[in-house]
Amino acid sequence: MRVAVASDHAGFGIKQAVMDAIREAGHEPLDCGTQDGTTRVDFPDFAEKAGQAVQNGEAERAVMICGSGVGVCITANKMKGIYASVCHDTYSAHQGVEHDNMNTLCLGGRIIGVELVKEIVPAFLAASYCGEDRFNRRINKIKSIEQNGKIE
Repeated sequence: MRVAVASDHAGFGIKQAVMDAIREAGHEPLDCGTQDGTTRVDFPDFAEKAGQAVQNGEAERAVMICGSGVGVCITANKMKGIYASVCHDTYSAHQGVEHDNMNTLCLGGRIIGVELVKEIVPAFLAASYCGEDRFNRRINKIKSIEQNGKIE
């Protein structure tokens, strides 16, 4: 699986660990920037790049990093077809995929360290959407809100 990875300057400190964890799990990272942790940049610019990689089929999933994970998460969830959550534990990282069809993991570079990255990223990548009726019903409601602004 190809996984788009993006960070701003505040998330840059764990970005390489994320890329390494993706490779170690047998997948291919797609680096969407930033390439520098010292120059201040705006997280929406890089979250958009990773989200677009998923939207256009260049990547199946994405990992986005900013200081808290919240900013990239908000940005990602504004993009059609991107389903993102901040996950700083392994349960949320795999359960978000299995039950909620999450395709984007958001991390806080100022919240977690490299050792947690080594556990959370593989949990996210190893998970698959379970496709049970109750979850499909819920996902369809989310998609209806995304398409129509309400559940129809």
